[in-house]
Amino acid sequence: MVHFLAGGKTVDVFPGCEPGAPLICLNTFSGEGQKVFEAAQAAGCPPFSLAAVSDLDWNRDMVPWDSPPAFPHGDPCIGGADEYLRLLAEEILPAVGQYLAGTPRWRGIAGYSLAGLFALYALYRTDLFSRAASVSGSLWFPGMKEYVFSHESRRRPDCLYFSLGDKESKTRNPVLRSVRQDTEEIHAFFREKGIDTVFQLNPGNHFTQAAERTAAGLCWLLSR
Repeated sequence: MVHFLAGGKTVDVFPGCEPGAPLICLNTFSGEGQKVFEAAQAAGCPPFSLAAVSDLDWNRDMVPWDSPPAFPHGDPCIGGADEYLRLLAEEILPAVGQYLAGTPRWRGIAGYSLAGLFALYALYRTDLFSRAASVSGSLWFPGMKEYVFSHESRRRPDCLYFSLGDKESKTRNPVLRSVRQDTEEIHAFFREKGIDTVFQLNPGNHFTQAAERTAAGLCWLLSR
């Protein structure tokens, strides 16, 4: 593992064991990159490199536009995804490339919760990534479904992975309650375009086996 700082973010790079191995960028809430990488290896994923970014301003860096708090006494979301994406594209990923053996065959982006929202949004703002995994993604985020349906991604994705816990939509929170319906509709939207897309339903709520669920998403992307 290689560790460096860029733009106030911490980046951990786990280089693949083969030259040209695919690179997946994983935005993390609390530095769980190593746990995800090890879980993916344990699951028998094909060789890949992982760039895990942490020390994110979660309710800013991962969200595309402003939104009121989704939880009582929670913090509002201040849309800073475009600004963070510029940092990712212009500083972080070029620095990551210095530690890899050869140019990756393809780049993917993945994330859990709001980082899963960001992974999908990034496809609409940059052509750097050809695959994405939105794992327990916050696709309930106000306006996101409508944005997906009314805009074109910067490049046609090779494949897309979506997942949720089967208890995530069973909540009294009126904002989060739509997450399964929203995710299923977004999944269907891409499938209708002929894009290789899957929706995986996992047992448990939003906080169940996050690293393992993320690793499963990475393995699926790598298997295509």
